[in-house]
Parts: sequence; C-alpha cells; structure tokens
Amino acid sequence: MRHTLGVVRVAAVVAVVATGLAVLAAPAQALPPGETVPITGTFSMTTANGVLPTWEADDIALVGVSPGAVTTTATSITARLTLPLVAKTGTAYAAAGGFRLLKRDTGATIRCSTPTIDTAARLLDCILPDGSQEALFLISDIDSRSRVWGTTTVTSVFRGVEMRINGQEAADLLNKALGVKTFSPSITIGTGDLIAARPR
Repeated sequence: MRHTLGVVRVAAVVAVVATGLAVLAAPAQALPPGETVPITGTFSMTTANGVLPTWEADDIALVGVSPGAVTTTATSITARLTLPLVAKTGTAYAAAGGFRLLKRDTGATIRCSTPTIDTAARLLDCILPDGSQEALFLISDIDSRSRVWGTTTVTSVFRGVEMRINGQEAADLLNKALGVKTFSPSITIGTGDLIAARPR
C-alpha cells in the first residue's frame, strides 16, 4: 500500500512539473507553418567592399522602391538598402516596397518588388515586373540569431546576413536584363541585419 501511494505521489509530481514546463514553454513555440502575422521591423544590407564601385563602373545604380530606400556614402564606396518588414509566415519575412537595379546609360532596369527573406530556406525572393517570383539572392551565411521576449512582442534578430546571387541562372537573368556581364554567384553582394517584432 505504502509503495502504491509513493508511486501515485511521484506520478502526480511528474504530471504537475510537466504541466508547468508546458505552460512555460508555450510562448516560445514557433508560429504554425502556414500562419501569417503582422510584424514590424527592417531588413537592411550594406554592399560589400568593391561591389558598388564595380557597379558604378558599369553605370549600374541600386535604387530603392518606396517605402524601401537606398542611402549611398558620399564617396560612393558602399550603399545601404533598407526595407520595412510587414508580415511573417513561418520563417519567411515579407518586406514592403523593394529595390531595383538601373543601367543608367541605357535605362534598362530590373525591379525586385515585395521581397521575402526566408531565413530557413536562406533565400531572398522577388516579384519581378512580369509577375513571376524568382529567388534571385541566396543567404550564404548568418553570423548570429537571437530572440528577445518583451511584454507584448517577440523580436527576432539576425545579424551578419550575407547575400550572394542565387546561382548562375539568377546571375544570367540579371546580366541579360541589364545588358552586362557584371553579376556572378561567386561574389558577396552585401551583408545586413534582419530585426522583426511580432505580437506574443
């Protein structure tokens, strides 16, 4: 009898502890894969050393599509692209606006609208002017990732997000659209940060 009561007590304690752990763990659970939630935040990327001068030599400019924006240093050594984030589905962060690459001497352009940055698939998708969706850019590395729990929000922080052209097919698409031979998948385009807050 005493043995039975001991087993019952241990089982009860285990159940209470398990319930407590489940309650504590609940806020940390990821969103269901298909659920989209509104978020606030930014994805920002600064071009890597030598990229902007190479583009300038070929008369290529990086231009923000509102509310996306591009800021270039006074010496035109680097440019910083900033995109506001508006929604999250699973591991994909959707941005508003976008950016375009413009060949100034010919007027040729390629626009990346409503970019989506997927930190698990490690891709940046673009909606192109013809309505097609293309993963033009590859996330080749992420230095660090963390999560900050506030009273009403959870903020995901990705630092050192390194971007490259997503393979030779994407490089060929960009080169053909602009009439150049500038783009290559072997070159790091830039490195940035993604910071996004969603409701708890």
